[in-house]
Amino acid sequence: MSGPAPGAAAPHAALLAAMPGVFVLIWSTGFVVARLGMPHAPALGFLAWRYALSILAFWLWVRWARAAWPARAQWPHLAVTGSLMHAGYLGGVWLAVKHGMGAGTSALIVGLQPLLTALWISATGQEHRVRAHQWLGLVLGLAGLVLVVWRKLGVGEVGAFNFACALVALVSITVGTLYQKRFVRPCDVRSANAVQLLAALAVTLPLAWLEGGAFDLQPALVGAMAWSVLGLTLGGSSLLYLLIQRGAAMRVTSLMYLVPPCTALLGWLLFDEALGLLVLAGLALAALGVALVVRRR
Repeated sequence: MSGPAPGAAAPHAALLAAMPGVFVLIWSTGFVVARLGMPHAPALGFLAWRYALSILAFWLWVRWARAAWPARAQWPHLAVTGSLMHAGYLGGVWLAVKHGMGAGTSALIVGLQPLLTALWISATGQEHRVRAHQWLGLVLGLAGLVLVVWRKLGVGEVGAFNFACALVALVSITVGTLYQKRFVRPCDVRSANAVQLLAALAVTLPLAWLEGGAFDLQPALVGAMAWSVLGLTLGGSSLLYLLIQRGAAMRVTSLMYLVPPCTALLGWLLFDEALGLLVLAGLALAALGVALVVRRR
């Protein structure tokens, strides 16, 4: 039997190498979606529709590709990760911002995820121990994150409710990432995402009904919903699932340090927001920190 054609692995390797960068770019557009959509819809109501439409899209994708569904034994684990990484994380962030917390403040709180992940790994020894250069990278990444959002920390009122929502988001994404890495076995990303989103929808629907609020069907809302489903969920969530499946949890979570700086760049490009030397310095520090964390010995 003949082997693969010479160079056939090169495009595959290039795609794998590009995955982290593409994920950061897509994930960073979440702020743009919130900026466009939240003035016209309740936070949890928007997310419930996002999950429902994403489930439909994944189901059609699975049918078209004839992809395999996860083993039944994996469904409870996927339900846990879906409840945490979709309902808990997104619900917490959107509610925090909806109720007055500045985007910079919420980004700083949720941006503590890589440090929490490293502390957990060091305490439990679930992966290779965190080395000195990785701790240095985590600290540099956090410093870069603080520089990026520092000028926004005074924007918005931080109260008990929105602060609690941001903490729920932080804990949810951290625990969800660690849980998926430990308990979810490799399976097709499309069908696995559909199961995760079913759980997220089951958690979010009752809360959305309690939240109430009306939808104002504007072009900005339609565009935000379309990108939320096609870009953030089908694209970003699928890439996150693959990155967790293929890489160490700490290396994956360290990418979150790059999201707020990239969001600041998008805000400058799309909304003409100020982009000063502190933001550029923060972007460089965050990139250096991530490079140290993911560097192999």
